[in-house]
Amino acid sequence: MLDALIFDKDGTLFDFRASWGAWTRSLLAVLTTDEASARALGRVLGFDTVTGDFSPDSPVIAQTVPEISAVILPHVQGHSLQSLTDFMTTLSAEAPMVPAVDLRAVLGGLKARGMTLGLATNDSEVPARAHLAGAGVLDLFDFVAGCDSGWGGKPAPGQLLAFVAAHGLDPARTAMVGDSKHDLDAGRAAGMKAVAVLTGIATRADLAPHADVVLADITGLAGWIDRLNHG
Repeated sequence: MLDALIFDKDGTLFDFRASWGAWTRSLLAVLTTDEASARALGRVLGFDTVTGDFSPDSPVIAQTVPEISAVILPHVQGHSLQSLTDFMTTLSAEAPMVPAVDLRAVLGGLKARGMTLGLATNDSEVPARAHLAGAGVLDLFDFVAGCDSGWGGKPAPGQLLAFVAAHGLDPARTAMVGDSKHDLDAGRAAGMKAVAVLTGIATRADLAPHADVVLADITGLAGWIDRLNHG
């Protein structure tokens, strides 16, 4: 049986390339002065400014905002680590997020089944709440944690364990849903089931060895839960 789901945000609820490609271009436009330097800093971020594609090991995909800031700090001027982190957090809240599916319909359907819903993201909490509110689904979440909420970031399980503790849940009856190995590793470490979706950068081959199931997107969750609960 399954009682609860905790979701990653970027690449799971929101289409990663469409959402964070635009954010990365905005970041490069502010931090660089010409096309050549934008391309160079894009390479540091694992982002191709011509194609808009991210490399599988891009820090933007799975690392926290402070971690991304630390990666690019040696390549920018006029910022401390804290000021760069603060700037990137503010910019994140303004990112034009593109839902991967009809979030209200899918998450509302899961909520109607009595599922407790949480969010665990390596983004900061304020942008995460802004993105959920912008998509009209913040009210469906019982728990929202960012990398700065006090429980660390993924792949450590702190956010996930805080979710189950806050709502008296059994980790074995909870699933972590995400698009990266970081998400799946966090789920395993928390004693949860691990559900992979393919709306991020990673492929089925990347994720399948670490997941209980690989779904095209979160619309497949209801059917998977039915199969799991009713065998």
